[in-house]
Amino acid sequence: MIRAAHEADLPAILAIYNDAVLNTTAIWNEAPSDLTTRRAWFDTRRAAGFPVLAAEENGLVVGYGSFGNFRPFDGYRFTVEHSLYVAADARGRGHGSALLTALMDEARVLEKRVMIGGIDATNTPSLALHAKFGFVEVGRLPGVGEKFGRALDLVLMQKTL
Repeated sequence: MIRAAHEADLPAILAIYNDAVLNTTAIWNEAPSDLTTRRAWFDTRRAAGFPVLAAEENGLVVGYGSFGNFRPFDGYRFTVEHSLYVAADARGRGHGSALLTALMDEARVLEKRVMIGGIDATNTPSLALHAKFGFVEVGRLPGVGEKFGRALDLVLMQKTL
């Protein structure tokens, strides 16, 4: 089930986020976050009118997703950049697909025309998920990131909504 996230979901969202920080290259931060920082992110997204969605299974939050402005200039007002994360033990069960579908629906409601995803070039499951939903690679930025002692390439994928 995909639903609007609530403040009570923040500890689960934080746990999913921190697992991705510590164990994957899906997020290019190296230090875990705290509940205060996640709450500020949540409040900022909601105050700007952007959704924060939760994937729930058996009463537990197993994933989340959101989007925000692609760039902070007027000319980009119809373009958003999204992110979604699924708990390690819940991957491969359709939560990513459900979150991405819901995020695209929310973007259309807000009259957004383009959705962008920035994905680590080695994250083949995420690249495949986005391709399945019609996102196409529009750019590859070699070596722009670093984590776990290695340079990372950023793939930009885009979907016209």
